[in-house]
Amino acid sequence: MARAVPARRKMLTTILGWTIGLAIFFPILWTFLTGFKTEAEAIASPPSFLLFDWTLSAYDAVNQRTDYLKHFWNSVVISFGSTGLGLLIAVPAAWAMAFVPAKHTKDVLMWMLSTKMLPPVGVLIPIYLIFRDTGLLDTRFGLVIVLTLINLPIIIWMLFTYFREIPVDILEAARMDGAELRAEILFVLVPMAVPGIASTLLLNVILAWNEAFWTLNLTAAKAAPLTAFIASFSSPEGLFYAKLSAASTMAIAPILIVGWFSQKQLVRGLTFGAVK
Repeated sequence: MARAVPARRKMLTTILGWTIGLAIFFPILWTFLTGFKTEAEAIASPPSFLLFDWTLSAYDAVNQRTDYLKHFWNSVVISFGSTGLGLLIAVPAAWAMAFVPAKHTKDVLMWMLSTKMLPPVGVLIPIYLIFRDTGLLDTRFGLVIVLTLINLPIIIWMLFTYFREIPVDILEAARMDGAELRAEILFVLVPMAVPGIASTLLLNVILAWNEAFWTLNLTAAKAAPLTAFIASFSSPEGLFYAKLSAASTMAIAPILIVGWFSQKQLVRGLTFGAVK
């Protein structure tokens, strides 16, 4: 009887996990299927799940209307550019907070995290005016700066947590062997924190790739990433669900593939210290 209770609990937990997973995945699946429908079938009531005439007309219309590769390349440059710049700033900052803490280090960390609670629309006008006056509107460099700044608190927090798991004795031994500060960070700290840094990198790429508010308000045509590519299929005449679904599938497919192939590294990094 004692063994039956854990087995039943495990079965219920498995069922609950699958239910939540399917509930989260269903909108993605529905978007994918809608992209292969005609506009009439996309708004049909009751909706059809699999029994419809599959067609690539929505994808053809999307490719004819916009330059997908241009938006894709903008997303790649902006996401990886902001991630790289963020890591250059966050690694030494997290090192200082983890290994050379000051009296108000925890207060600074909490203040940085509190900036994520600020509604972006509250600072849109001053940032827009600064970008307009400095010529950064509708530029990839401008978006790299903005996305770096808005994601920097998360990067520093995650790296700080990972670095705290590394024994200080190892760094002290490197100093006793004559390692300078730059060598200590690059050749001792970073190699030991690779799982944490990799998961931080992946998470920041995902956040930057999916960022919509700033990309829609600070770009027009030249630097517009895939989030603006999706929004372009919403018009005053209404929503074209099949085309919008096709555009959404084309926008999220690259980051889904990256996440799928790097999930082991991501989980390994998150369990390295971020959620302990």
